[in-house]
Amino acid sequence: MRAKFLMNNLLAFVWVALTGALSVKNFLFGFILSYFILWLISRGLGSGNDSGQKYFILVPRVIAFFFFFLYELLKANLQVAYDVITPKSYMAPGIVRIPLDVTTSLEITLLANLISLTPGTLSLDVSDDKKVLYVHGMFVKDKEEFIRSIKQGFERRILELTR
Repeated sequence: MRAKFLMNNLLAFVWVALTGALSVKNFLFGFILSYFILWLISRGLGSGNDSGQKYFILVPRVIAFFFFFLYELLKANLQVAYDVITPKSYMAPGIVRIPLDVTTSLEITLLANLISLTPGTLSLDVSDDKKVLYVHGMFVKDKEEFIRSIKQGFERRILELTR
């Protein structure tokens, strides 16, 4: 998988060099173009469902995860900004105990950091057995809905990326 990623980047840089236009937009176009070329080549070689094909599944998931995070970040910023600029406060703060499906330290750290990066939520602590994450939320009107949004949002997508 690492070899395909490096080859993808190398081909994107070759594209940039051949076109003579050093810009982010041109590099991204070269990256997408080389991604599809590598995908076509790997299909033509009949490599099947080996670990080499995992790269072609992971890249779209990473891109989708990035846009999902941007959406959640924008939504949380607008919610907090609206609460700040309106005279009535809509806050319902609370600390929520979230049972974890993520198991590794990397997955737990990524989840906790993503939660803390979105305004209105803050990861407080992880239990000693790494099965529970404690989160403070500014807008916890329904505890079950809050838990579901984190589990079906960030946690599910982290599991898709890491497994």
